[in-house]
Amino acid sequence: MTRAGHGAAGRRAAVLCGLGAWLPPNTVTNQALAARLDTSDAWIRSRTGIAVRHVVDPGMATSDLAVQAGQRALKSAGEGHVDAVVLATTTPDRPCPATAPEVASRLGLGGVAAFDVSAVCSGFLYGLAAADGLIAAGTADRVLVIGADAFTSIIDPNDRSTAVIFADGAGAVVLCAGTLDEQGAIGPVVLGSDGELSDLIEVRAGGSRQRASGRQPQPGDEYFRMRGRDTYRHAVERLTSASRQAMARAGWQMSDIDRVVSHQANARILGAVAERLGIPAERLLSNIEHVGNTGAASIPVLLAQAAEEGSLTAGQRVLLSAFGGGLAWGAMTLTWPRTCAG
Repeated sequence: MTRAGHGAAGRRAAVLCGLGAWLPPNTVTNQALAARLDTSDAWIRSRTGIAVRHVVDPGMATSDLAVQAGQRALKSAGEGHVDAVVLATTTPDRPCPATAPEVASRLGLGGVAAFDVSAVCSGFLYGLAAADGLIAAGTADRVLVIGADAFTSIIDPNDRSTAVIFADGAGAVVLCAGTLDEQGAIGPVVLGSDGELSDLIEVRAGGSRQRASGRQPQPGDEYFRMRGRDTYRHAVERLTSASRQAMARAGWQMSDIDRVVSHQANARILGAVAERLGIPAERLLSNIEHVGNTGAASIPVLLAQAAEEGSLTAGQRVLLSAFGGGLAWGAMTLTWPRTCAG
């Protein structure tokens, strides 16, 4: 799925005008994991690039994370009202109803349109695309898009392959109606999926497939599972391809890209994609060492931190990309706005 190129500069478009993120204060180091798992700090760092990750406290849910990030994004935008809330998450508070309406209510936005987007680690980009469509169609003038996951709530704490990677957090942006020639305008969007490979990344229990089968879940089926080697290969291929497509539709060359903000899945994946695209190391933004893989929160958390640190400045051309379960992936471009500069 692609959206046409820029076309007339004055056409209605979604423009980034607010930004915020929040990470739970509780952290878990590699040493703490090594004390109970068959692993070590060196093993974790060499395979993931992660040293520490933030995790929710007991009783803390995805909505709690989302509200914190949403408040910060709304404050950044300078105005509290929006016409819609889009929440990208793999870990909703409950299977039913969606979590977004509760988040909207807690933010003082009761009555606005609110819905969840489920595309695992690509969810935030899918959420941006949905919000972009609402604004382009004239359905909304301002949309709050949140990526939030309490990912550790679905991770087997004794599974070394996933427990060392995933973490919790939330990031959010506010999109406002503007024009495509403005800094911050969402550029061409490339989205894709491959459901034939849905079993690469999955939680087997809890859905209608398992419940309708009449069979009880097997031990461990309630936890997130990932076939790491196959996931790595497809992630590198899809991220590379989607990035090239997004740049081509924006009319950009790789030399035009000032910053690349990719889903923080794994340092090895990020490095492999950068090498294939020919991206200099200094243009690739990353926070995975101190944050881990926060699912749908990954990209907005990195954007917020990079802007605060001054790694993103007004006028820079930015490439966003993500890959996750489904399989689902996406990429898009934007020029960083002055309103969100650090």
